[in-house]
This record gives sequence, C-alpha cells and structure tokens, in this order.
Amino acid sequence: MIAADSWIHASVRQHWRWYLRLGIAWYILSLLGAIGPRAPLSPQQVVQTEHPHICVHTRLIDEVWEWKIQRTLQLVREMGATSIVEFFPWAYIEGTEDYYDWEPADRIIRHAQNQGLTVIARMGLVPNWARPRESTLNELPEEAFDDFAQFVADFAARYAGAVNQIIIWNEPNLAFEWGFRQVDPAGYARLLQAVYEPVHAANPAVMILVAGLAPTLEPEGSPNGLNDLIYLEKLYEAGAADYFDGIAIHTYGFTDPPEAPPAEDVLNFRRAELLHAITTRFGDDDKPMFITETGWNDHPRWTKAVRPAQRIQYTLDAFRYAEANWPWLDKLCLWAFRYTMPTFSYPDNFEIVTSGFQIKPIYYAIQDYALGRETGTSLWLPAPE
Repeated sequence: MIAADSWIHASVRQHWRWYLRLGIAWYILSLLGAIGPRAPLSPQQVVQTEHPHICVHTRLIDEVWEWKIQRTLQLVREMGATSIVEFFPWAYIEGTEDYYDWEPADRIIRHAQNQGLTVIARMGLVPNWARPRESTLNELPEEAFDDFAQFVADFAARYAGAVNQIIIWNEPNLAFEWGFRQVDPAGYARLLQAVYEPVHAANPAVMILVAGLAPTLEPEGSPNGLNDLIYLEKLYEAGAADYFDGIAIHTYGFTDPPEAPPAEDVLNFRRAELLHAITTRFGDDDKPMFITETGWNDHPRWTKAVRPAQRIQYTLDAFRYAEANWPWLDKLCLWAFRYTMPTFSYPDNFEIVTSGFQIKPIYYAIQDYALGRETGTSLWLPAPE
C-alpha cells in the first residue's frame, strides 16, 4: 500500500512537471506572438502627387503594432499626402524625469521617413513629475516651462531633418486643454517664449508653430474657453510674435460647404481667413499658416454632419479653394486619417481609413485629386431632384 502510494505521488509529480513545462512553453510562445508581424523598412519611397499641400492628421502614438504604423503611413503616401501631423506626448516620452523612452516616437518617424513623408509634430501632455498633484495631463505650471522647453529641444535635435515643424500645445483657448484653468493668452505667450530659443539652438531649421486654436464663439470670461479670434488678438498683444515661425489652424466645415463666406459669428471652413486677417493687422502675415485639423463628418445621427457624398465633395472643393485662394497656406491636413481603435460614436466618421483598415470612398477621391485624374467637380454629389 505504501509502495502504491509512493508510485501515485511520483506519477502526479511527473505530470505536474510536464504541465509546468507546457505552461512555460505556452507563455514564451504567447510573448513571441505578441510581437506581431515584423515591419522591415521597404526601399525608400517617394510621394507621387500634383498637390503637395495635401496632409493628414494621424493618431499613431497609441498604436501597439508596428506593422499597423507602417501600413497606415504606406496608405497615406499612396493617397498622395506629403505630410502628417502626429502627437508626441511629453508624458509618454519622459515619464520619469531626465529619462527618455524614444522608441514609440522612433517607430513613427522611421516609417514616415521611409515612406517619404514629412512630419509636423504636436507637443503636449505633462508627466506626473512636472505638474501639481490632482491636476490633469493638460496642466503645465509655469515653473515647468523650462523642463518642457528642454524636452522639445531634445526632440527637435533628435529628429532634425525628419520633423520640419513643431506645434506647441493644442487648443489652449479651451479650458479643458489648459488644465481646466481659465484660458490665458499671455501665459501661452510666455510658454512660446520659453520654448523658442532652446529649440532653435537645438535645430535652427525647425519651425515653431502656434497651437491650433479650437474654433469656438465662447465670450471673454467664459469658464469653457475663449473665441479663437479674440484669443489670437490677445496673443499678439502679449508680444508672442517674436516667438513663433508659423501658425497652426483648426477650422472645420461642419454643415457648410467650403466656399461659404466667413463671419465672426459663424464657424466654418473659411474662418481661416479671419485668423489670417488678424496676422495681417499685426503686420505678421509673412509667416505661413498650416491647417492642422479640418474636414467634414458624415455620421448619420450627428447634427453637425453631412451626407457621405457631400463630405467627399466638400473635402475636394476645400483643397481646390485653398490652393487657388490662400497663398499663405502651407499645408491642409485632414482630421483624421485613421484611429487606432473605434470610438463607436460620431468621431469615427472623420476617418478616411478605419481602425480595421477598411478604406472609405473618400480615400480614393482624394487619391484621384492628388494624382490629377479627376473626372469632374460634381462626381461625388447626388443628382439634383
């Protein structure tokens, strides 16, 4: 009986050893599988386009799979866009003070260069060590301006030649984007001043861009934000003109066609002209402007959306209008080329390619425009009733 028990225990131990080995083997294989398909660089690519102002805003910094980064940028190039706008959060790269993890940014820049694309980099999001406790990632205290400037300078030096423009912050005229504090044009002007010289010392060729302002009609004193026209005026009044080389613009069409005239109390595509008029008034209209967010949405239940055919036509007409009428505009960047995952709401209908790489009809329409093979200006609109 004792011998039989010993044999049983030995057999159980032997089986458990095999289970343990199988478990270790399965774990190792699962790690190997998590790497995903490799994404070796292809031969150097060149963008083929007749309209170099075409640009798209990508959202690749949160992409886990390198092959998806590569595929996204390949599709951008094949569509005919020459440039991308991409977000490079300070909090992601310098999560620990004085320790940089460049790998997420390196992957994007490496594949963008390989596809022949230039990168407009947007900076923002504050790491825990540089902001007050119980604050949001968008709160940058003034005592951390120099730390932020050092990060941007190091970024500019590392990617010299690949990154031509750097946007400082995002929509600082919204309370949310300013850390849920009262918006402060003079404070943002001081941020630009803190950044300008260190970045140019690190890479004299890079351009510092004013952050795209959110198109909004919020009046002065609003807890939510400030009208973008008023904010830009106050930015100039605060002496910011010496501390930037160009201006980013956010201007959406919403339900209006791109040729709809601008007005101070209307949010539409040509609001960009009102922003440019402010630069002229302050004698600063020699600086280029970059529309880094624009576009139309075709969600069936969003009140600010249009029909899919209208979205296509309005987008093409916006490219044509900008090229014909805005010599001060360098790039027109659509929001957004592709998200890393669906939002399951109306923002998904800004995409040109879905998170699952389903190519929407608007992609092919822009590609036709980029390659000069359009068949007519009203191709995408339904016939009149």
